[in-house]
Parts: sequence; C-alpha cells; structure tokens
Amino acid sequence: MSVWDDLVGQDRVQEQLGAAAQDADALVTAVSSGERVPPGSRMTHAWLFTGPPGSGRSTAARAFAAALQCTSPDRALGGAPGCGFCDGCHTSLVGTHADVEVVRTDLLSIGVKETRELVRRAQLSPAVGRWQVIILEDADRLTEGAGNVLLKAVEEPAPRTVWLLCAPSLEDVLPTIRSRCRHLTLRTPPVDAVADVLIRRDGIDPERAASAARATQGHIGRARRLATDEKARARRAAVLKLPLRVDDIGGCLKAAQELIDTAAEDAKQVAEEVDVKETEDMKAALGAVAGGRMPRGTAGVMKELEDKQKRRKTRTQRDSLDLALTDLTGFYRDVLALQLGSQIALSNVDVQDALDRIAWSSTPERTLRRIEAVIACRRALDRNVAPLLAVEAMTMALRAG
Repeated sequence: MSVWDDLVGQDRVQEQLGAAAQDADALVTAVSSGERVPPGSRMTHAWLFTGPPGSGRSTAARAFAAALQCTSPDRALGGAPGCGFCDGCHTSLVGTHADVEVVRTDLLSIGVKETRELVRRAQLSPAVGRWQVIILEDADRLTEGAGNVLLKAVEEPAPRTVWLLCAPSLEDVLPTIRSRCRHLTLRTPPVDAVADVLIRRDGIDPERAASAARATQGHIGRARRLATDEKARARRAAVLKLPLRVDDIGGCLKAAQELIDTAAEDAKQVAEEVDVKETEDMKAALGAVAGGRMPRGTAGVMKELEDKQKRRKTRTQRDSLDLALTDLTGFYRDVLALQLGSQIALSNVDVQDALDRIAWSSTPERTLRRIEAVIACRRALDRNVAPLLAVEAMTMALRAG
C-alpha cells in the first residue's frame, strides 16, 4: 500500500507530486554538494494545495511529505518514492516524523505568535530526513499579520525546507504568498471512489458506504463520519426535515433555535472531551498544589488557556452550523434537479418524499432564492453575525421563497 492510496480520485495531482518527489533526491544531492540545481526540476520549496472541502488537500500534502521522506531501499534501484511501508513513510503519515510538522487549528484563526514559531523551525536543518517539511492545513485562517510573517520565510526559504499550504481556493491566500508557491488544484472525488475507499479501508458495509458517499457529495471525511456515527446520521436527518417546518413564523423561529441548540451541544461535547483534560494537564505542569490552589504568577497562563478554549468552542459551533447549512444546500439542490427534470443523481434519496413535496409545491425560481438564502446565512456567520439572528433570517427567507 503506497502513500497515495488515500488520495481518492486525484490521478493528475498524484502524478505531479510523484514526479516532484523523484526529482527531490537529485535536488538534495545538488544542494549538499554545492552543485547547480538540475534544470527542469519538478521539485520546489513551496506548494499550495487548493480544492473544495473533502477533496483531500491535507491528505495530498501528507502523502507528498511521506514520499519526500521515503527511505525504501527500492529507491536506489529507481523505485518510485512513497512505498508506504518504510519508517520514513509510516512516521510521516501518522504524524511522528521528526522533520514533518503538521499545523492545523481548531480556533478561528492562526496568529502571528504561532506563525513566528513555524518560521523559526523552518530555518532548521532536517534532523533525520531529507527535508524539513511544514504542512499548514489551514492557510486560509492566517491573519494578515501572520501572512506577512510567513511571506518572508516562503520568499527566502532554507535550502532543505518545504512548505505545503492548504486552502479552499487561491483567493483565500495572500496574493504575495500564492505567487511564490506551485499551485495544485484538487477536485471533488467521484461518489463511487469515496464509497470504495470506505469499504476497502474502513470495512464499512457497501450499502451504507454508498449512501454516505452520495449524501455528502464526495466529501471523504464527512462520508466516513456519517457512515460510522449514529449521532451524525440523526443530526443530518433533523436538518433535512427543516424545509417542511417553515410553513409559519413560529415554525421558522423554532427550527432556527433548534439548529443553534444542536450546534451548541456539539461544541459542549467537544469541550467536555478536551477542555477538562487540557486544564488538568496545564495545572499539573504549572505545579498546582493539593486542593487545586495554583502557584503565584500562573493566573495569566490559565486565563490564556481559557480564552483559547472559548475560541475553540466558537469555532466548533460554527463548523457544526456550517455542516448543517451544507446539508440544507444539498437538499434544495436536489429539489431544483427534480423541478428542472435533470438526470443528475440525487444526494438525498433517503428523503425522497420530502424532496417531491417541496419540488411540486414550489417553482425553480423560489428554490434558487432559497439556496441563495442559505448561502447568505453562511456569509453572515463568516462576518461574525450573531448565529441565532443569521439562522432566523434564513428560515424566514426559506418560508417566503
């Protein structure tokens, strides 16, 4: 099993990354010996992976990092990098390789402080591998100040450092940064390919795998969660009932409140799982004495941790809401397909009765306005509008059509 096996439906990207990994050895040899870099090298120091959610941006970056660190003996005989079995590949994929740093955030943004630490690390030579690889999974969440800090490192890279940035689109990254990166665009994987990987890698029942892949429209991570998590299926079922509950103002307001409450419950569940242990570990590290009393001078550290946990809770709630709005958009997309007589496969065949009811009681024009209302709600949440107000405005717009 090679490192590319989890890169679903991205043959062109896999080919480009594989070729670059093959050229990487020659580049390392040239840099180490002070020779000229071989002309036409397909390897470079900074890459930008873009594509829709679920396309596998971070998966591609991790696979490429593993291929760069591959230590398979077959490479000396001309074998392709990325065997998936050697120590370099394995530790890179599981996140324990000393020279592969994976950065993701469960907060709303990545600030200057965290970015400066990354830039400092980027100047170090590899400890055990060929390259120092830094994977920034949420490059779109860099603040403007953090982006400017990163720019210097990308502009003047260390000889053996590779930056792998991931973002939904080019527009989500500063122009000055993206102009210094090699750009790779990933596409939404085919539904059949997603179902196949769920069956093959996760041992999921074929019927459930196909249903999850179809419902999530090719989003690998969401499909796996939907296929394995009963609560996720229940939440999705509740969201898909919302279009039938907005017949009057009271129904609109009640549906909006329930959507917010569900998102808040998700955030609370994450907090219970993570925050308590995180707080206890921090207290122990700071030398809390019996009875929970903290040493002097540690109040600021604990306050910083509390602020981080609050930001993470806000991010979790927004992510949960965004997932619900994505499901809602998919519902109305199916409604529109029925109204226009399209032959495209429906994503939500498990609620066919609801789709038919909305389709035949409305018009394509009203369905388009409803889709626009859902998109407007997502934009409002991105602009920090109060979630309840944004969702109430959306449900009222769904009622009006």
